[in-house]
Amino acid sequence: MPEYTMNFGLYGAHGRKSSELAGEVLDRLAAEGGIRSPVTTRRGLTARLNYLTNSPAGYQAMREAGITVARGTLRRWLQRKQTPSRDNLARLDAAYRAYRHRNVARHLLQRLNARGGTWVEIQPLDQSAVADPRKRVIEPVAEFRRLKIRTWDQIVKAWAAGDDAALDAAWVEWLKTLGSDWGKYEYATSVGFSA
Repeated sequence: MPEYTMNFGLYGAHGRKSSELAGEVLDRLAAEGGIRSPVTTRRGLTARLNYLTNSPAGYQAMREAGITVARGTLRRWLQRKQTPSRDNLARLDAAYRAYRHRNVARHLLQRLNARGGTWVEIQPLDQSAVADPRKRVIEPVAEFRRLKIRTWDQIVKAWAAGDDAALDAAWVEWLKTLGSDWGKYEYATSVGFSA
């Protein structure tokens, strides 16, 4: 049974943690219907401020992101009389993403768990730069693997909380259902699914 990869890339393999790639897919799914304009534009900034200042949880998300401005400053931002600093723009964007993730997590979870779960396709790591004696055996027929994740609860919970370690642990638990070759897919070139 394989263990976690300790020195990934030591012999020239390329790829990223498949849990990280899965998190990016969840980010894209969460962005559907969200604010598309960058925070650096007037439209993007106004939309984020309106979204965040619409509820106490939005204000809490701003505090968690490190925004500690006075109420008057926040009012001037909303009235477009003052522009936030570059650091505060980045914090506003981070607060928006974190708050949006929490808001869409329940809906996303319902979609992913529907009909007995969601199929995931995982492309294995790229070994083109690895010397032949060091390459892992990945069957040509199984260039990619399909995995049906039946319950996404722990994965989505970790993703919504922004907890990368918990996301990786929950993801690996499902990878282990692939059998003894699950370690080949801990790192991958791509992960795909939709809800």
